Amino acid sequence: MNQIIIGLTGSMGSGKGEIVKILQRKGFEYVTLSSIVREEARRRGVEEEREKLMDVGNSMRKKDGAGVLAKCALAKIEESDCDRWVVDGIRNPSEIDELRKSKNIRIIGVDTDKNLLVERILSRSRESDPKIRDEILKKIERELGKGEPKDGQQVAKCMKRADKIIENNNTLE
Repeated sequence: MNQIIIGLTGSMGSGKGEIVKILQRKGFEYVTLSSIVREEARRRGVEEEREKLMDVGNSMRKKDGAGVLAKCALAKIEESDCDRWVVDGIRNPSEIDELRKSKNIRIIGVDTDKNLLVERILSRSRESDPKIRDEILKKIERELGKGEPKDGQQVAKCMKRADKIIENNNTLE
């Protein structure tokens, strides 16, 4: 089987979800690392609020290693008959290390201007998203790695390890 795996990293609101939709239309299956965290949060009885989910993901990485979410994603991929996958929500360099154990992986970073990120997050109206500009900026900084432990959210470091960066500062068209 000639397997292709595309891993996506970038801040919330950068457009990773739109890239996933495009790839799904081209026959790619999809796994998001945050869905693995959500499953764990439900098992723990933790509310599915973004900040709490970030904490659950960090605790999973601390307990089972920083690449644990990617290991779970790869297990799902290996169980499947599909040979085209997109893995969304890479937030720690160890997840990239784990995914690179598969020979046919390409890591794509999606970069977007912070002001545009704020606009997108405010306009998409997701219940889990913060509603105030300063709160959004704080969450983006945390995702990028500010104040985070080594096994926590480190999107800025992930972006530096991407095979390709997509500058996504325009409309979907």
